Amino acid sequence: MDLALLRTFVTVHRAGSFTRAAALLGLSQPAVTTQIRTLERQLGRPLFLRQARGVTPTTIGDELAHKAAPHLDALVEITETGLDDESSLRTLHLAGPPEFTAERALPALTELTGEDGQGFALRASFGNAEETLEGLAAGHHDLAISTARPRGALLTATPLCDEEHVLVASPARAEQIGPGSRGKVAPALEDVPVIEVHESLPFVSRYWASVFDSRPASPGTVIVPDLRAVLACAVAGAGLAVLPRYLCTAALERGDVVALHEPAVPPLRTYFLVVRTGTLAMPHIARAHEWLLQAASEWC
Repeated sequence: MDLALLRTFVTVHRAGSFTRAAALLGLSQPAVTTQIRTLERQLGRPLFLRQARGVTPTTIGDELAHKAAPHLDALVEITETGLDDESSLRTLHLAGPPEFTAERALPALTELTGEDGQGFALRASFGNAEETLEGLAAGHHDLAISTARPRGALLTATPLCDEEHVLVASPARAEQIGPGSRGKVAPALEDVPVIEVHESLPFVSRYWASVFDSRPASPGTVIVPDLRAVLACAVAGAGLAVLPRYLCTAALERGDVVALHEPAVPPLRTYFLVVRTGTLAMPHIARAHEWLLQAASEWC
């Protein structure tokens, strides 16, 4: 059986769509369709049920994918690692949001980069959820951390941990604002400058909607694309900010910033650990996946 046909089949099975699989493989959709039909003729059984949107695998299709995918992934791993140097470490390509990946994931994974026979080399890249998941689906990454749960069979997501959000400002700015009332926006908050990572105010808007059932009145005054820079600006007194608690805990303990509001139910955001379906058969990916899940039990 032609391995190229199996590779196309597994890609379609994971993508749930001929069009999506064609994009991932760098082929035309008719070429993908032809390869799947060829494989179906060789097997004498249909592998997919064509639907208005995408395809659904038949029972035989699911069984073939379950048997073939781990072996195809292992072959890809061999070609990427190389055969000429048996002592070389495998490389784990990790992607995720810059702050969480830098502050949480990378310190945990560096413990696995030793030369103990089970270690691996580590390469990291940063991006938002959409960029990270697209890169993972295309094979640019082995493991991704995302705040969005992917859909379809191409990617498999496991909840990693929940992130609590805190409304903070410098002590001087907090004195100017004054105390607020539970569940309501303090009038003074509406005029306070906002520090955010994007013009759309994703963190502040989510907090306002969850806690105050409203929308923030102030536009972003300082926009910086990194939550660590947001914290630095808040410490400097530039305005209020909504930050993950893990990122501002030390600043809160030092008194560099103070919490402006302590809701009974704080807003949460869930992180997911995502892999391409079937790739947990690769030992270095499986080890990193398990290690991060264990580490995350101490982060929450």
